[in-house]
Amino acid sequence: MAIDLRLLGGKLAKYRGQLQESLLDVAASTGIDTARLTQIEGGQTEPTGDEILILADHYRCDFKFFISNEKVAPFEQTETLYRAHGPDFSKEDRRAVQDFLYLCETEDFLMRELGRAPGSFQFSPSGSYFKGHAEDAAARLRSALGHADNAVPRDVYAEFRSVGVHVFRRKLGNSSISGLFIAHPVAGKCALVNYSEDIYRQRFSAAHEMAHAIFDADKGASVSFERPDAGDLVETRANRFASCYLIPPAFLSKLPDPNGWSDSDAIGWANKLRVSCVALANALRGAKLADQATTARISRLRIPRAVKTDPELPESLNPLQRLRKEQLLERGLSDHYVELCFEAQSSGAISQGRLAEALLCSQAELLEMANLYSRTLHGH
Repeated sequence: MAIDLRLLGGKLAKYRGQLQESLLDVAASTGIDTARLTQIEGGQTEPTGDEILILADHYRCDFKFFISNEKVAPFEQTETLYRAHGPDFSKEDRRAVQDFLYLCETEDFLMRELGRAPGSFQFSPSGSYFKGHAEDAAARLRSALGHADNAVPRDVYAEFRSVGVHVFRRKLGNSSISGLFIAHPVAGKCALVNYSEDIYRQRFSAAHEMAHAIFDADKGASVSFERPDAGDLVETRANRFASCYLIPPAFLSKLPDPNGWSDSDAIGWANKLRVSCVALANALRGAKLADQATTARISRLRIPRAVKTDPELPESLNPLQRLRKEQLLERGLSDHYVELCFEAQSSGAISQGRLAEALLCSQAELLEMANLYSRTLHGH
């Protein structure tokens, strides 16, 4: 079937516009000169097969999307996102979001190739009491994952992945953005957590985005800010879900009287729950377990960074390994995803070249990553 050149050119131009890139930017990255790019985007000439592959790689998009009228991509979802919140996303952050969506689609593809059926979690709210929806859903999900009513979740990223959500942590330049949720037309539910946030704040953001995956997937896309509008019921529900999931009411009810806590006590309990002191204070206030002066005091406290625990950066790592894995997480590459990619290559599901693409790296970087993960590449 002949390629519709105008449709192809329009898709390329829209992607370039979304990423706020000039023709010179794309030319510098792809090696295709601006005059030729102009002709391709205008539907005036047919790109070669190599040019389509190069442009698809640049835009982190399946090349089939550009040459087929049927293949879908999350363009409409990101268009909605930027139409509503465009000024909040810099050129660099738009590229980070594009990388994130590529990782989600790649993860979905690899899981299917390896025969790993994604899990799921369904919850249908009843009534119009949004906070009640959140409390019920948090209790239901905790139960589905086998948590006792007072158990503290440890690795929320693994837990949310286990119920079919593609969860990636990725550094964004805009620190006011906590995370975002996108219902990908191919990969499904996708959650991005801003890695520039505090470790424990990231846990809360992940749970917040899980709430959007449960309640708001039909909206297509949403952005969560560090300080949402107090009157936004959707964001209030997501925050309530996150609080109930991470700080179970049954756990709170068994704590010693918070009004008698020292600062050290409060920091200790927050660290045990792996949440910020602000999140703990809010939960105590919501449960009416602490007076206003106590919650205000707890909110001002901070847990020392050195004592915080990140499940994706275990203490068993040596300093050099930890630094390298922190750098990978900044780009969205968790142990879970990296191991999945290496397993796919080892089983023959993808080539070594495709492995490098999936890991957003060069061949030289791939060798270094293989060493970091104690993997042997075919032919090396």
